[in-house]
Amino acid sequence: MKYTARYTTRWHDTDAFRRVRPTQLLVYMQETSNRHIKSLGCSLDELRDQKKLAFILSKIRLAIYEPLYMGEDISVETWTYETHGIGTGRFYRILKDEKTVAEADTTWALVDIEHGGLVHVDSCGYPFEHEEVPTVEIPNRMKVPKEGSFEEIDKRRIVYSDLDYNMHMNNTKYADMLMDYIPIEETGRVKGFLLSYLREASYGDVLSILSKCVGDSFYFKTVNKEGKVCLEAQVLFDKELEGHN
Repeated sequence: MKYTARYTTRWHDTDAFRRVRPTQLLVYMQETSNRHIKSLGCSLDELRDQKKLAFILSKIRLAIYEPLYMGEDISVETWTYETHGIGTGRFYRILKDEKTVAEADTTWALVDIEHGGLVHVDSCGYPFEHEEVPTVEIPNRMKVPKEGSFEEIDKRRIVYSDLDYNMHMNNTKYADMLMDYIPIEETGRVKGFLLSYLREASYGDVLSILSKCVGDSFYFKTVNKEGKVCLEAQVLFDKELEGHN
């Protein structure tokens, strides 16, 4: 069953060019799924506190078709669909004046936070009514350049403002972090993200930020002190857009 929430974009959601930041698109989307879940009888906090379960984002493909600006009325649709594994797929669509301006296809896993390990999504007890498997205008998979071609460009500490209830960097924070490493004059050309979350980044962790620009994409990896990759990402650019738009 599809669930819809409505919002008005805020001044504080926008960047130096008055565009709503990609992170805020993700915030609107995930706030809508939080409301969807609560409408089914149990909030995410109750799921964690009472059932000791938590949904963890595994992958996201975000497509941005046109920018949003401050003070615009939008609606956000979300629904779940079945996947081949024990997790679940969730799709999001942002509309302005009934026109789709952004979409995201995501994959979530359900984690037993008390005993560790993944459990089947049915364990959450939500009466999800799965909808159709959607499509989004972003590649299904990222082709990550060879390891040796990445350059370390920064060290990034996980701080208070990054955290969520799990004491890990919230997945919506990653888009802004990656945008910080893209030339500001190019930010208007960003048309989408592919993010693959491999390991959690906890409070106080210091991550090495590795980057590589290939064609019309920036590729990123974040690596923890043990040398393990936490995130792989691709930021895609639209060839036809000018960066200052």
